[in-house]
Amino acid sequence: MGRAGTARDVKDAEFLELVSSRAGHLYRSACLLTSGDTHLAEDLVQETLGRMYVLWRRTSWRTGRSARIDNPGAYAHTVMVRTFLAQQRRRSSTERPTGDVPEPAGREADSTLRLTLLDALSRMSARDRAVLVLRYWEDRSVEETAEILRSSSGAVRTRTSRALVRLRALLGDSLAELAAR
Repeated sequence: MGRAGTARDVKDAEFLELVSSRAGHLYRSACLLTSGDTHLAEDLVQETLGRMYVLWRRTSWRTGRSARIDNPGAYAHTVMVRTFLAQQRRRSSTERPTGDVPEPAGREADSTLRLTLLDALSRMSARDRAVLVLRYWEDRSVEETAEILRSSSGAVRTRTSRALVRLRALLGDSLAELAAR
């Protein structure tokens, strides 16, 4: 086994370190992208980590080769958003599971607001949802969002503006009532 086995072991250890440090954040973002569907979010994170592992084994993350990626954690988010959008395009049905999201013990008082926002996000298109999650949940810049969505900065600004108008229309007066509590 020798040297090749050792290099592979080091890469695997580095990948496990990435997974342990970023999996929770990936999952939270995936929950927002999937409108609170935790099962679909878990699948999305698993698919993302599977794709990252394949890249991890092929890519030299720390050397000066052309396939270098400076920030593997951020790249994992990019892979996740692109995987989500690809799944949405391939989806043959717009079927959505119904029912309430179960509340775990010890939730904060803003659970009604959270559920209202998740419901409104679920009624938006996948690209609108993605741009809002990237811009306001992930706190990404317009340029970063454009790169992830493979779009121009102007298109991201336009989509963000229109998505916010749609979100406000979906929320109506309920947001003001919930925020006032």
